[in-house]
Amino acid sequence: MPHLSASRQGVFNFSAAAVLMGTMGVFIEEAGLDPVTTVFYRCVFGLAGMACYCAWKGYFRSQRFSRRLLGLALLSGVLMVSQWVFFFGALERVGIGVATVVFHVQPFWVVLLGALLFRERVGASRVAWIVIAFFGLALAAGIGWRTLSADSAYLTGIAFTLIASVLYAGVTLIAKALGALRPHLLTMIQCAVGVISLPLLAPSGALTHVELHQWGWLAGLGILHTGVTYALIYGAVPRLPVSVIAVLQFIYPLTAVIVDWLVYGRALTPLQGLGVALIVLASLGVNLGWSLTGGLLRRAT
Repeated sequence: MPHLSASRQGVFNFSAAAVLMGTMGVFIEEAGLDPVTTVFYRCVFGLAGMACYCAWKGYFRSQRFSRRLLGLALLSGVLMVSQWVFFFGALERVGIGVATVVFHVQPFWVVLLGALLFRERVGASRVAWIVIAFFGLALAAGIGWRTLSADSAYLTGIAFTLIASVLYAGVTLIAKALGALRPHLLTMIQCAVGVISLPLLAPSGALTHVELHQWGWLAGLGILHTGVTYALIYGAVPRLPVSVIAVLQFIYPLTAVIVDWLVYGRALTPLQGLGVALIVLASLGVNLGWSLTGGLLRRAT
């Protein structure tokens, strides 16, 4: 029974974090600042929140840093902060729902990068799922001949989202090599990279021109969508099997689509909905090892 209780707590924590992440786009839009400035303040508040949490849990005393560990963590920080900047830039061009859904092709970049960099075997079924996912991506993004010829800003937003998803795939691969580093400390280091580097990239004077009503949204991004959500997810993942995580991860884009519709009136078209379904199906197929060869949706062995 204690195991069952821990599993249920993990499901609740992961689900709560995913729902909270689904509201992040509203905080970004309501803050109304350029992406670099928004990410900088997310890093400021996120760094403060994660540092307090790590100190409370005693992680600073128990963690040992090697040169290799710190170097990989800093590289992860550069990729993560860059990913946030591109993703925030995409939101203002394509909307919360579309950007979040398109971003969730990230697991397929992990597979492709793993094959390219580490010569990991992909297999025919995974290739088939990836093809299905990117067909779903085209539908979910609403990309057609009319869009290709007429809406450069929209296409730029889609391109930014895809760049962000590739960068996050890089973060994921690096995280696999950082098993000795607590993820909470890794998030703190990533935020520290943003605090140090982003002032060099911010538009002139942008970091100092923040109105009173914007501070609450910026603090929410750092405290809620970085500190609280990451703490919930990192605490839940060890309690959950991969199959459950594979399903629960789609609470985030589903929430984002609903929030975008309720708050800003931006709803997906039926074709975009079909694209979302294909991305979800393909992601489950890759994560759960479903085989498309020799039988429909047969578990790969």
